Amino acid sequence: MNVRSPAGPWYASLMWLRKSCLRPVPGFAKIPGSAIEYVREMLVDAGDDAHEALEEAFAEFEEEQPALAVHVGNLLNRNFSESSLALGYFCSLAIWLAFKQAHGRKLEVVTPEELAETTELVRLDEELRTMDPAEALDTDDVITLEQPVLLEFLHEHIETTLDLQTEIEPDELAVVYRTILVLVLVLSYAVRAPAGFPLSKAGILA
Repeated sequence: MNVRSPAGPWYASLMWLRKSCLRPVPGFAKIPGSAIEYVREMLVDAGDDAHEALEEAFAEFEEEQPALAVHVGNLLNRNFSESSLALGYFCSLAIWLAFKQAHGRKLEVVTPEELAETTELVRLDEELRTMDPAEALDTDDVITLEQPVLLEFLHEHIETTLDLQTEIEPDELAVVYRTILVLVLVLSYAVRAPAGFPLSKAGILA
């Protein structure tokens, strides 16, 4: 959703902060377009071996982010269509790889408690916005303001999947989408601040 404001995008961000349950993503944690392009090129270069490359990536994911691997694994263990599961698998790994490319060792291990907290914040934010009929933004709009490159990537692959596969159930797609939204947020919060960065400025510069 496009948010128009005479003061620019930063003003749109301040508008939703007043009513959102979500913590802002600090500027240093945002993913640049170059990171997601790196992942695209890596998979293109893998060619026929792309499936193996993703399997290797998932093994690294399980080792480096065990709580998030369980989060994604719970999705993959559902009795969903192959298309829904493939979408969730691919987008989850691509987004994690983009974080690794952009932040490397500054990306900390997400704990089960942090994952549970972020999942609950997303749920509460969705409820808050549903209760207010005048609310202009949905929760995913808020997350798009915070990580636009990643949400553009996710929407692109959802649209491609829908174009190619018409049998995907809306309920399945909603679960996949929400799983990845939580992943985007919790990884954003897991990026360690640069040395000397005042923590009080994290929200202001988001």
